[in-house]
Amino acid sequence: AKFNAMTYDMWCGLPVAMDAFVQDPEVRIIVLSGAGEKAFVSGADISQFETRRAGGDAADQYNAATEAAYASVLDCPKPTLAKIRGICMGGGLGLALNCDVRICADDARFRMPAARLGLGYGFDGIKRFTEVVGVAHTADLFYSARIFGAQDALAMGLVKQVTTVNELDSVVDAYADNVSTNAPLTLAAAKRAMLELRKVPQDRDLALVKTMVQACFASEDYKEGRKAFAEKRTPEFKNH
Repeated sequence: AKFNAMTYDMWCGLPVAMDAFVQDPEVRIIVLSGAGEKAFVSGADISQFETRRAGGDAADQYNAATEAAYASVLDCPKPTLAKIRGICMGGGLGLALNCDVRICADDARFRMPAARLGLGYGFDGIKRFTEVVGVAHTADLFYSARIFGAQDALAMGLVKQVTTVNELDSVVDAYADNVSTNAPLTLAAAKRAMLELRKVPQDRDLALVKTMVQACFASEDYKEGRKAFAEKRTPEFKNH
């Protein structure tokens, strides 16, 4: 789609792709990026709104697909990273925010245009914005629907790092390589704790978090980590 605008089929396909990465034991971190050089995701494909999101049951079906896509990223048990070039707006900005970490090139342009389209933005989406950039910045971005750049995104904490266009690939690859060499059980336990933290207190599965933390201490990887530290070498973790 033009500027990687998300079609209905793309929204439906994202959870399938994410699940495949989650099930693959060789995958330690999932990097989301847009095809080409012009956009991460420019948003939902508005040309489909008249048929797919016009109102009533059609809108409900479309919104269910987008919510499932967002959830597949936000609730992913493995680390996720958004690699952003060019346009990152609307649904694309929502997807990027649902990743754990965001790194962008200096040509990135962001926008939340919901107020320009007249569409409603659900509670979970607003909540995620406030978690990442706080209530004041969320209010500004939704009320103004303004376009803003990479340095503004960095200043509000929306992205972790801004690179030049030419360095984006190498910076993201280096970050992902670093994460992928760390202990998978430790990463999984930390991610689970962060996911539980998003829930209201009565729904949090703290027993699961405790079990996963205990599994780290009981693992061969913990032994390897201690041994490698003592021997001043890089540990080789096996995920058990």
